[in-house]
Amino acid sequence: MGGMDEFITEESLAELIPAFYARVRQDPLIGPLFNEAIHDWPEHLGKLTAFWSSVMLTSGRYKGSPMVAHLRHIDSIKPVMFERWLEIWAETTADLIPPEAAAALQAKAARIGESLQLGLSFHAQRVA
Repeated sequence: MGGMDEFITEESLAELIPAFYARVRQDPLIGPLFNEAIHDWPEHLGKLTAFWSSVMLTSGRYKGSPMVAHLRHIDSIKPVMFERWLEIWAETTADLIPPEAAAALQAKAARIGESLQLGLSFHAQRVA
């Protein structure tokens, strides 16, 4: 037995999210963007953990709009950055979480990334 539920928990997310963003911050491609954009990392990591808790555990802990948060950085975010984010996410989830749960997190991240990219490009076209 043993499905994803026992591996994707508040505790595992509270470990995964900071570990992931530690890698992101050291990445030559996307690290500078994140380090410049985020001034209070502990607060931001709390928000991100709440977001993933809401997405994967339907906890309702996250209050906010990812689209609005990313629109502020629309001029700096390039499509290749989404790809790099997903690569690091895939590596980190594979390292820290059993395969089935890691695959679920990766699939969810890919869908979220897709909708964010669509939203940002739609917004950019409207403004242009």
